[in-house]
Amino acid sequence: MAAELAAAADPVTLAAAPAVTQAVILAGGQGSRLRPYTDDRPKPLVEIPGTGIPIVGHQLSWLASEGVTDVVISCGHLAEVLQEWLDGTELPVRVRTVVEHEPLGRGGGLKYASAALPRPAEPWFATNGDIWTRFSLREMAAFHHERAAVATLALARPRIPWGAVETDRFGNVLDFVEAPPSPFLINAGLYVFGPSFRALLPDVGDHERTTFPQLARAKQLAGYQLPQGCYWRAIDTVKDLTEAAKELAAAGRPAND
Repeated sequence: MAAELAAAADPVTLAAAPAVTQAVILAGGQGSRLRPYTDDRPKPLVEIPGTGIPIVGHQLSWLASEGVTDVVISCGHLAEVLQEWLDGTELPVRVRTVVEHEPLGRGGGLKYASAALPRPAEPWFATNGDIWTRFSLREMAAFHHERAAVATLALARPRIPWGAVETDRFGNVLDFVEAPPSPFLINAGLYVFGPSFRALLPDVGDHERTTFPQLARAKQLAGYQLPQGCYWRAIDTVKDLTEAAKELAAAGRPAND
């Protein structure tokens, strides 16, 4: 069923869907599991080894390539370091920062940051500040529009970080599978939101515990499965950095991809 829902949008659907040209990046977390890298910089400024570009640089480049012109970045931990980097970097989009002086949670952070979007009557993208990926946001936006959803979340199927053991019903070991794909889909930390979504967010708290269940019960929440083979990783730990560097090198990707 999920594979059917994630089918690529046809050209007619893509043409009919309104362009999404604004986005929010949540960049206020402490990044404690990425220390010592986050001792002197916020998580989105951590560079993937060998690329020379921080996560947020990749995200802004990708958003611009997908038609986004305006981005609001919600800052918290070491906000001034991120703002200094933005001020000193040639950016492909217009960027405005807002600062959470006290933690608002992901839902509260989205609500606070989205108030600064330049076109409140239009849909918007959102992403967590530690996501490294590439896929067609235009197709995800068309999927969102086609289903008349209030919110759409991207769904990923990550690899299990351990080897799996296959057995038969008698308990005989049949095979060993290294880092197999998870049988479950997860929230990939990327979203398309309709204009009405902001009013449903909590002022403080997590939208995944409040707003999303409410929308799911009303059948107004859609799930877009990332295309097979697309690269996706959340950079949450030092091990994630190492693995991302290996994966990008193996794929022969350019540093700014």
